Amino acid sequence: MSPTPRDLGVGPDKARFVSEMFSRIAGRYDVMNGLMTFGMHHAWRRLAARQTIACPDGPALDLATGTGDLALELREIHPHRDIVAADFALGMLREARSKVRGLGAAERVRLVGADALALPFADRTFACVTSAFLLRNLADLRQGLVEMKRVTRPGGRVVALEITQTTLPGFRSLFRLYFHHLVPRIGGLVAGDREAYTYLPQSVDRFLTPAGLTGLMSEVGLRAVKVQRVGLGTVCIHTGVA
Repeated sequence: MSPTPRDLGVGPDKARFVSEMFSRIAGRYDVMNGLMTFGMHHAWRRLAARQTIACPDGPALDLATGTGDLALELREIHPHRDIVAADFALGMLREARSKVRGLGAAERVRLVGADALALPFADRTFACVTSAFLLRNLADLRQGLVEMKRVTRPGGRVVALEITQTTLPGFRSLFRLYFHHLVPRIGGLVAGDREAYTYLPQSVDRFLTPAGLTGLMSEVGLRAVKVQRVGLGTVCIHTGVA
């Protein structure tokens, strides 16, 4: 029996569900991001990447890189850093590889398959670790944050771009109508995968509030944790210092 809308991506098989889902939609992922955010997702990634400007020397890691957009923003901001772009959805890595090669960025953006809960990197390897829309999808959020801090050098930054529930008066109900009802329909028509875009708003509903995530980041040892809301409060950029 296929999962009901109420239990998409819940339970012990969450990691497999997420990996298979993102591989299925990889070919239409960029198109859907542009449609859903009215093109604003590039600006949000740019803002997230700029949070790494003050990092110490060393390479950068972009987790759940998807089709590589945040990794490419890091490349623009840090022309002398090596960028490692990692994902555990092989379909996404294929799309990222095509994009990176097409832009002539393959020498500085290295694509690898990796699980965010068990990163194949030594302690204190990276000057910064970034992610865009990863945290909601982790089967173990605390373990993912622990791993991000572990591989970040002292003084480096952990930066996470994430969708959240808006609290803006008057806009909350309108956004919820759009996100929960219109987005799944668009996903069905454009990406051919209504289930993936039904899971999306559900995962936001189940996720921590910005204050809750800030608290958890502090609990795992990140310092000076802060959050910036963008997109009329629908998206947050969380930053912590290792």
